[in-house]
This record gives sequence, C-alpha cells and structure tokens, in this order.
Amino acid sequence: MKKIILLVSIAIFCTSQTFSQGIIVNHTCTKIEQIPESAIQTAKQNLHIAYGHTSHGSQITDGMTGLVAFMNGNGYTNDLYTWNNGGTDGALDLNDYAMEGDVGYYPDWVNNTRNYLGAPDMITGRGTGENADVNVIIWSWCGQVTTKYQSGTLISEYIDPMVQLETDYFGIKFVYMTGHLDHWQDADNKAANQVIRDFCLVDHKILYDFSDIESYDPDDSFFQFAGDDCSYYSATGDLLGNWAIEWQNSHTVDVDWYECGSAHSQPLNANQKAYAAWWLWAFLAVGIKIQV
Repeated sequence: MKKIILLVSIAIFCTSQTFSQGIIVNHTCTKIEQIPESAIQTAKQNLHIAYGHTSHGSQITDGMTGLVAFMNGNGYTNDLYTWNNGGTDGALDLNDYAMEGDVGYYPDWVNNTRNYLGAPDMITGRGTGENADVNVIIWSWCGQVTTKYQSGTLISEYIDPMVQLETDYFGIKFVYMTGHLDHWQDADNKAANQVIRDFCLVDHKILYDFSDIESYDPDDSFFQFAGDDCSYYSATGDLLGNWAIEWQNSHTVDVDWYECGSAHSQPLNANQKAYAAWWLWAFLAVGIKIQV
C-alpha cells in the first residue's frame, strides 16, 4: 500500500499521468523540492539506466552533475542526487553515452541499442548481454526531429522502431523524447514534436518532453516562439530577449539556480532538464517497484 501511496503523492505535484497510464514529464515536473526523498532513494535502488545522446542531450546529464553540489548546499541529504555508471557508493546507476549517436541516425540508433543489450531474454524481457541489468533505455535527439517530420520518416524511423524495441525487450522501460526547439523551423518543429507527444499520450508511453521544458521559465511563463538557446521572439520573428539569462540575472546563483554545462544553451535550461529528469527517475522507480 505504501508504494501506491508514494506514486500518487508524487503525481499531486506534477501533472504527469500515473505509471499505468504512461508518464509524461514536462515543464510541470521541474519543482524538484516536491519529490519525496524516498522516491529518489527508490530510484537509486531500482533503476539501471542507459542513455544515448549527442550534444543537446548532454544538457540533462550536465544539469544532473551540477545538481549534486547545488542540493548539498541547500540543505538536502548529502549527495542525495549523485549518479554514475554502475551506481557505486549509493548513486543512481546511469551509463551516460552508453550507446553511440542519437535517435536522428537511423538505423544506427536501433542497432546500437540491440548491440548494447544483447539478444532479448524471453523470460525477463531484458537483454542477455553484459548489460542484462539495464531496465531503462533513454535516447535523445540533436537537431533531426524536424527533418524527420519533413521527410515523412518520423514514424518509420523513430516511433515504429521504438515500439518494436519495447515489444522485444518487454522488461525494459523505453523513454521517448521530443526534440529541442528550433525557432528557425518553428512550424515544422512544433508539428514534429506534437506527433511524438500525441502518440505517447494515446498509447500510454513514457515521454520526456524536452521541447516543452525549454518553452517555460521556472515561473511557468510560456514563450511561444523560443529557440533552444532560450532566446524568444515575437510572432513576426523579432528577437525579444533570452528568458534564461533574464531569469538568472534576476535571481541568486547557488540559491535559485546553479552554474553547469548546457550545450547550445544556458545553465538554467540544464537546471530545469535535471529537475525533470529526477521526476522521471522517481516515477519509473516507483512503477518498476510496484510491478516487480
């Protein structure tokens, strides 16, 4: 009963759906102080994550790296948010750059996933190779989600292969992801990400909504025409500012936000991505614990 209550208590603060309905992690899932510490500990005990990405995807893990000292300095249990490959010393087990490339490179990303996992185990639904403990696979995009949509291959080269991997490796949770914002191809970029979002909502998938997270500042102000560097524009394309820089300048570093790597963008963007990532790990951990 306690496990179920924990899952519900997390959902109170984040508009993500419950595990049985799928998980949608977006900008509403960036209040890290509202994640119960017990859920963080459960994630570190139960998850074995493999993450494949290139530069944009590093915003998540660079943000997670900087988060450790930030949370230590703000009164949280020491090293609560540590992670490493292997989960040593009580850290979250996350193999960063586990698989080469990103999901824009088809069929490479599919082949790299299968090679990393090994043949499916028909009993456990996981891989049979040296990474047989892996129970979460997450891939990010770099800049190709828009071109996949424009070429008509977004479904055949991303969604369909993900579904097949989920079928073959039924003991692993596969995390879908939207691509980063691209102001210079705004309409097609939004349409591409909406295809992924709609599919995940209808089919109850697990989605880390990368583009949604970088469309809002921490005060939930929405920027309809924004870029991946957090610059925002008018409907006619005039540059109006940069929401991340503006927020950082009006708030206190190491209290309200922290410095960290953030490829192509600003630290605050990676901060938000890291907060959302830990929401994702918390949801996954509780769901996996219930199902085991």
